[in-house]
Amino acid sequence: MTTTSTLYKYQKLKIEPKSRKRFIRFFGFFLLLAAGLLPLSLVEANDFESALKDLGNKSRSKIKIAVKLLGDMGNPAALPALEALRNKRLQISEGGALIILDESGDQGHDALSGKQVDLNSLELRKPRINNSVRRVLSVAIGKLQLTSDDSDVRLAAAKELLKRPSSGLVVLVENALAKESDDEVREIFLLVLAKEGLNSDDKKKRLQSLKTIKEIGNNDFKTDLEALLGKDEKGEFLEKDPTIRKSASQAISSIERRQFFINQAANLFYGLSLGSILLLAALGLAITFGLMGVINMAHGEMLMIGAYSTFVVQNLFKEYLPGFFDWYLVAAIPIAFTVSAIIGIILERSVIRHLYGRPLETLLATWGISLILIQSVRLVFGVQNVEVANPYYLAGGVEVMNGVVLPYSRIAIIIFVVFVVISVWTLLQKTSLGLQVRAVTQNRGMASCMGISTHKVDMYTFGLGSGVAGLGGLALSQIGNVGPELGQLYIVDSFMVVVLGGVGKIAGTVVGALGLGFVNKFLEPIAGAVLGKIIVLVLIIALIQKRPQGLFALKGRMADN
Repeated sequence: MTTTSTLYKYQKLKIEPKSRKRFIRFFGFFLLLAAGLLPLSLVEANDFESALKDLGNKSRSKIKIAVKLLGDMGNPAALPALEALRNKRLQISEGGALIILDESGDQGHDALSGKQVDLNSLELRKPRINNSVRRVLSVAIGKLQLTSDDSDVRLAAAKELLKRPSSGLVVLVENALAKESDDEVREIFLLVLAKEGLNSDDKKKRLQSLKTIKEIGNNDFKTDLEALLGKDEKGEFLEKDPTIRKSASQAISSIERRQFFINQAANLFYGLSLGSILLLAALGLAITFGLMGVINMAHGEMLMIGAYSTFVVQNLFKEYLPGFFDWYLVAAIPIAFTVSAIIGIILERSVIRHLYGRPLETLLATWGISLILIQSVRLVFGVQNVEVANPYYLAGGVEVMNGVVLPYSRIAIIIFVVFVVISVWTLLQKTSLGLQVRAVTQNRGMASCMGISTHKVDMYTFGLGSGVAGLGGLALSQIGNVGPELGQLYIVDSFMVVVLGGVGKIAGTVVGALGLGFVNKFLEPIAGAVLGKIIVLVLIIALIQKRPQGLFALKGRMADN
């Protein structure tokens, strides 16, 4: 009875032809899907294409919805279009097709089919996005990059998600964490979950998040943890649960301990880096001062000449050998040494050799020479600083731990300084020139009686010291701009290194330079740059009172005995 009446009711319905066709199509589609005859992937593909096409919609809200949907689908095929949208390389044709431009903007391909398109035959427009869309874009791209085969891509995606956590990411990150094998990426995943867990209503999840933060010790969470220990106007804790407060306090202590060790590790490296630079600046001065007793105030300008020589070589490679530009620094090493050494020899032969034994006149004369060199460089290269580019192999750095990045340029300088010090030591200890230099240093009269040309030894030694300073200028050009006043920044520190280590002693110069570098870097965070420098000067004065000849006393002509 019920069946008959129901059929009768359907027969009484008057369905329009168009509505009847839509009903039949929808009903057939539903039956095929329910029966498993229509693949689910086809439905997903249609949704994917529809969401991708919406990236070209004129409505920002629809673009935002499409971006979120593409991120939630987890299909890496959407990455090129999303990245192009973020980098302003996505264009839309009149027909609504998405065109992804290459880096140059001269060519493009269809985002769906991947086929190349003729940009000249199309009228393209840019999608309208704002900061709100860009924030959603970053999250969506981060989601899709979590499944990348490249661990660096996954790490970058995880760091991006850590900056902008969302409750919708929890399941996605948990699934990615279960499959992740890279320890560094796993750590960031755990922090993403911990950051989301802090806002949970579940006490167990909050405690687990605090435990994770405590174990990893990430300094970025310190503000969030301190908020848990905050108090209101009445002096009552904002966080009512004492267990949560205790865990937060322990996590803060763990973060502070870890950050202390990170800071000390960073100070060690940067102290070594600063000491290496001071060593290069002072090594040549230690040689000339130890041999001839010349207070060379123009020694800093030898650094400047080496730096400008590097700048000239860079420009020559850029102009005539652009294909070998990244190797200009290797070619600049002998040129910076030779140019500085030749200028040093000219100064010694023309002026300084007439002033031996008259330290005051030598100081005034070399100070005047330094002013002449500075003005000459200003006339040739201009008053403004010039930039010396880093080769590709010195760009960037390596992150040894969270918050400690070792720049490749400074690592290279440390290695270069070791090479220069070993070379100078070998020259002075294992060659005939070195033997003559040591003989003249210990007893000039006796060396002259033995047939050694002391004037030539003075000339070569002054040239060697100036050449080493030129190598110091080459190294300095890789960590800062080059200007006419470059040498003035290091001349005082160079003399401090020489006096502290012992005049004419390479070992003393090494110890003095590294010691000053470490002391400066460890004092600056505590006392500040100016007060730290004053403390260093006071310490050096106190040490000289006890050991007037420095840490390594020189035996011979320059000694008191």
